[in-house]
Amino acid sequence: MAGGAGGELRLTRAQARRIAVRAQLLDLPRPTDVLAVVRHLGFLQHDQTRAVAPNADLVLWSRLGATYDPAELGEAVDAQALVELQGMLRPAEDLALYRAEMAAWPGAAEGWQREAAQWLADNDGCRRDVLELLRTDGPMPARDLPDTCVRPWRSSGWNNGKNVERMLVLLVERGEVAVHGREGRERLWDLADRVYPDEPAVPLPEALRRRAERRLSALGLARQRAAVSPGEPNDVGPVGEPVRVEGLRGTWRADPAQLARADEPWAGRTALLSPLDRLVFDRKRMTELFDFDYQLEMYKPAEQRRWGYWALPVLAGDRLVGKVDATADPEAGELLVHAVHEDEPFDAALAGEVGAELASLADWLGLALVRE
Repeated sequence: MAGGAGGELRLTRAQARRIAVRAQLLDLPRPTDVLAVVRHLGFLQHDQTRAVAPNADLVLWSRLGATYDPAELGEAVDAQALVELQGMLRPAEDLALYRAEMAAWPGAAEGWQREAAQWLADNDGCRRDVLELLRTDGPMPARDLPDTCVRPWRSSGWNNGKNVERMLVLLVERGEVAVHGREGRERLWDLADRVYPDEPAVPLPEALRRRAERRLSALGLARQRAAVSPGEPNDVGPVGEPVRVEGLRGTWRADPAQLARADEPWAGRTALLSPLDRLVFDRKRMTELFDFDYQLEMYKPAEQRRWGYWALPVLAGDRLVGKVDATADPEAGELLVHAVHEDEPFDAALAGEVGAELASLADWLGLALVRE
């Protein structure tokens, strides 16, 4: 690591990649505690696609290995140590960083949020009906809640006319209701005061700063500004330390704790990742740091897919080197490996490590490994 003009530190591309991999707990030694992993990562995307395994479980398996038991995640959710907010499982103690924003919703926002706030005001009777029923009978699924809206929700998308579902989403934004848990894939709703910890809201400016610091700690390295994305932002603002990365334009922000480890001996490993893994979720950052060509192809027609419906990126040390097209078939008792796409030919050692990870994945799923 070297100094540069203007006092900014300079990282080689390898150092930058290793900071990102270490921050995501994908090096050695492996972590051992489920809650500690989620607290460090900040959240798990609660996507229910089961082509191989649900995303949250696959993310934890990639880090903890075959010792990870999905029941541990379920127990943490049942105990409300982890709470679902906007499709993410977050440590319950982090909810205090969102309460001020909820209380101020929609704030100074324009566009759809203002329109949504007006729709909510027009349907305040329905809002009160939903809150009262949850108060007396909750937690409960959306299908058991009354639709007494006087003005239906209108959109050009698939939410058109789904009044209760939209009402619940907006009441989450306001901090009035929360996801209590799930029965299968169906969310159970309750009053937020019965789900979120009874802790005072952190003032909004401080909350936004602390959220950015938490995000940078999990990413290791990020842009100060990035394109807006659904869910968790990809940028971190002015927190952390400014750095330059070899061969890349502009200034990055680095987590100080990870930056201090940049020259430590490196102990990488081979891992199979979820397509929604945070290491690859920001495709622009992924391309800049890892020079990796990848996208999730589940929404493409089958004939247009290059790598597969739910292809798993392959991490080898500090490089992303390929994709595994695999599908779990629990009824047949098989994990089917349709193809292993090598960005560059794997040597014997790497091919063996990828094979060992596939065998470990199949064993963890309780399935036989079958290569087509």
